[in-house]
Amino acid sequence: MITTNIKDINMKFNTTNKVFSPQNIDKGTLAMLSVAQINSDDKVLDLGCGYGIVGILSAKIAGANNVVMIDVDDNAIQLTRENILLNNVQGVRVHKSDGFKNMDEKDFTLIFSNPPYHMDFSVPKEFIEKGFNRLAIGGKMYMVTKRKEWYKNKLISIFGGVKITEIDDYYIFMSEKKNKTYSSKKK
Repeated sequence: MITTNIKDINMKFNTTNKVFSPQNIDKGTLAMLSVAQINSDDKVLDLGCGYGIVGILSAKIAGANNVVMIDVDDNAIQLTRENILLNNVQGVRVHKSDGFKNMDEKDFTLIFSNPPYHMDFSVPKEFIEKGFNRLAIGGKMYMVTKRKEWYKNKLISIFGGVKITEIDDYYIFMSEKKNKTYSSKKK
């Protein structure tokens, strides 16, 4: 069990060794949350939710009905559901989904992701390209990784720009959707 306080909100999380960062909250996730602004009227997607830190924090701020959490891993989905109850944010929608394949919702004002970045770029490529289309105009995508150039270039090619913040050897990327289409040939 992890107990934490993020943005002056107390939370607790059940974890197992079958999910990412089971002993303590990932420093990259904490760095991303330290720069992200979550408002009470936001509609939030926690893309690759793990055991639920970002989505549950978002639900505490924006309300459980305004949060969707997805992950491809059965263990992550089970722990997320347990942690939603543990933190009293029933109403959050949780979907088992490989990226956006089993999730139809759109018009998010915030999408958060700490994608797998030690492999090839196929997963973050899909997250960025498809995430752009799921954001409302003015919506923001936050990603955190330890790699800079590929993400910077990809986010600029899709969103037209990116703000990068470096904290403890992590890069936090924030891109805002300013129009309905992007210049990439592949959608």
